[in-house]
Amino acid sequence: MFVVYYQSPIGAVEITGDTAGILSLDFVESPRYVSAPSPILEEAQSQLSAYFEGALKRFDLPLVLLGTEFQQLVWRQVLKIPFGFFASYQEVARAISRPRSVRAVGVANGKNPISIIVPCHRVIGSDGSLTGYGGGLWRKEWLLRHEGTLLS
Repeated sequence: MFVVYYQSPIGAVEITGDTAGILSLDFVESPRYVSAPSPILEEAQSQLSAYFEGALKRFDLPLVLLGTEFQQLVWRQVLKIPFGFFASYQEVARAISRPRSVRAVGVANGKNPISIIVPCHRVIGSDGSLTGYGGGLWRKEWLLRHEGTLLS
């Protein structure tokens, strides 16, 4: 397992991975452990820099999505939400052919281990409210503003 840190405009980000791809991306208070360099994690840092500079709108990294079959279904759908757009939990539930699973979609979205890259911040409440984000709602709002989704 490899671990690196990236200092984003909204806080330190811990990125973990292995030779197959990115395993997690989480906001942390301070770095805990740094491993030997990894080409995949170095590329992740580079792409994060480009994203925060406004030059990258779609990540192109190998991901290792570890979760239940349902969680992976939700995360793969969330990956389809483009930069500058958002979807409601209801829309995600419909897109995966589980229209009655809105709450389960919310729970799965909340367990997303690879934030920003798997853009769970782009999923909002049906009424347009910014609900739930593991990194804090202020970060969700910041990311959506950065992507031009929230204008006010």
